[in-house]
This record gives sequence, structure tokens and C-alpha cells, in this order.
Amino acid sequence: MQRLTPLLLVGVLLTWLTPVGAQTPDYIIQSNGAPMRALVQPPGQTPRLATPTPTPTPTPTPAAVRADAPASGALAAKPATRGKIRIGVILPTESSALGEAAAVVRSGVEAAAQVDQSAELYSVDATGDNVVERYRAAVADGVNVVIGPLSRESIAKLAPSVTVPTIALNSIDRQAAANPKLYSLSLIVEGEARQLARLMRDDGRANPLLVVGGDALSQRLGKAFADEWRAVTGKPARQMAFDANDMTPLLQAAGQADAVALALDVAQAAKLKSALTPDVPVYGTSQLNVGGVQPELAGVRFIDMPWFLMPAHPAVQRYPHPAVPLTRQTERLYALGIDAYRLAVQLAVSRPGAAVRLDGVTGDLRLGRDRAFERQLPAGVMGGNALQ
Repeated sequence: MQRLTPLLLVGVLLTWLTPVGAQTPDYIIQSNGAPMRALVQPPGQTPRLATPTPTPTPTPTPAAVRADAPASGALAAKPATRGKIRIGVILPTESSALGEAAAVVRSGVEAAAQVDQSAELYSVDATGDNVVERYRAAVADGVNVVIGPLSRESIAKLAPSVTVPTIALNSIDRQAAANPKLYSLSLIVEGEARQLARLMRDDGRANPLLVVGGDALSQRLGKAFADEWRAVTGKPARQMAFDANDMTPLLQAAGQADAVALALDVAQAAKLKSALTPDVPVYGTSQLNVGGVQPELAGVRFIDMPWFLMPAHPAVQRYPHPAVPLTRQTERLYALGIDAYRLAVQLAVSRPGAAVRLDGVTGDLRLGRDRAFERQLPAGVMGGNALQ
């Protein structure tokens, strides 16, 4: 399969699939992103799940493949089973830019629904142009909690119209209208960077070297780490830019530090780690965990979601993995869909203002300030062929 050129569209980095081991680990831990395609999945299709637990209430069929679907794109109204939660899944599955991301998220939601059988799903395709109209139609049809939208643009447009608990799958712009029923569940890079700084502090690191790449994602990661390090230690972190053509200054600085924090892509991280002496402790985020054999990164202490680091976690064991292999980055969106469903069920039955927490497959989730769910991630150590 040939490597396709990534497209920057409406502020969203759309990264297509490259052969296993050569994919670019960038989009999934930023605020806006679309996934790489499944390793063997034709474009535009929802990843096929492992054999699910049978459910007596099937998820409605997408309008795009139903001859009797309403012209609006919403699914035909279906009376909810008495006493059962009805979850609206409002995602841009037909969008050229975000359709694949939306399909992967939705497949995770459906996987959780098939296992738990505690709610009915009402799936609607919606973009920024019609998200308000279709949201209102879903609520009118009896939806009492919503998962979506996916893009920050759609979230901002919908914010003033939110009337039921709604879990937006992205960060919320500060310019968006405040709404107590609008929540944010995302995989943003800044959250991981802040946690990495606290992990290094807790590990007793006092004089780290922060190495930052030149791309936008690495810059965001580096800034969030530096800000958090100053906040938790009262001291600035020494910071240097990565230069693949002359690493001598970096190696000298690393020799004077008690640890190195990487705000780099995988290729840059591997190059620098290989040049460091084995006694230098090295730290990174899930950006480095792209799966496959990564001997150059052996020994790196990093953070990632339980879906990958904790196979014995009860929730990880409970929910099926996709039957069609996904890239590591894409599968994070699938796991996000699982936790979005589980949180939606909680919000549907919780009293207003009640504390919401979930021991999720994407992390230990707690509702923080500004109605955003904060993720606490486990730490692991990279080995030559597998996680340790």
C-alpha cells in the first residue's frame, strides 16, 4: 500500500495508513485529528468487531444504507424500550475529513453497547452545517444523553443548544458558549504532558532536560510539560530543540541532567535515545507507543491508556477488540468510544452536580473543571519487542 500525503483540512491533521511500523504517530493525542485507516479495512467502513454478545435491541442501521431512512440523515424514530436509556451518537460519519475517525469512535460505542446492553443507540450523521438541527431532532425523538460531536467547530456551534447531558469528543473552545450540560472527553496531548511532568517529579527527577521537536504537536507537548513542571516544582525545566544534524549539544546537556523528557515524534525519539548512554533515564508520552518492534526505544518510561498497558484490567477484558486490526493510533479512538458510552450511561442516571468518575479503558477518568474529563494514565516501560 502506498503512503498517501497527509492533508491539513479545517485545522485537522488527517493521516492515512502507511505500512505497519512506518505509520506516523501524531493525530490521536491532539485536540483535533482523524485516524489512519485500519490495516486491512477498505476506506469508509466501520471496523468490524470481534463476535459480540447478542443484544435483543439492535443498533439502528445508518441512514446511508437504509432505503426508508428520512432525508434529514437522522435515523427513523424508534420507541425506546421502557426504562432503558437512549443514547444519541451524533458523529460526522459521512464527512470526507472526519468520517473515518467518526466510524472508529462509533464502533467502540457499539462494542460497549453490545456488551453492557444498558442503553439503546440512536445514531445520526451530522456535520457543522446541520449538527444543531439533527441534535434537536434526536432529543425530540427521546434521546436523553448524547455522544458527540467530534470537531471543535461543531461543538462550538452546538454549545448554546445543548439541552441534555452531551459528551463532546474533543476539547471545547473557550469562545464556545458555557453550558452546564456540555462535557468534554478527549485525548489531548496537553493532558499527557502535564501528567508526564508530575510522574517525573514523583520519580525524584529534579533536573530534567526537555527535548522538543519543531512540529506543532511536539511544540504543544513541550509547552504543556514546561508549564506543569514549573507549577509543581517552582523551577523551569531546561529545554533544548532537537537537531538531527548536530546532536552533540543535546548529548552534552543530557549528561548534566538527571533525566530526559521527549517531546518528539517516534523517529526523532529513536535517534536521540540510541545516541544517549544507557544510564540516562528517558521519559515520553503515548505518542511513542505505535506498536510493533521498537528496540531503539527500549527502556523509555512512558504513559498510555490501560487499553494497551493493562490487559488484565477488568474493563479491558470485558470489551472486545476490533476483529480487523487497527493501527495503534486508530485503536485509541475505538477505546475512546467505549468509555464515551460508559460515561453516557452514568450521566443519564446521575443527579445534576453529582461526582462522575470512571475506571476506564482510556484512563482513570474524573470530571474536572470546565466540565472536562481528566485522564490519569498508567506508566509502562518499553522493551525491545513488547511492553514491560
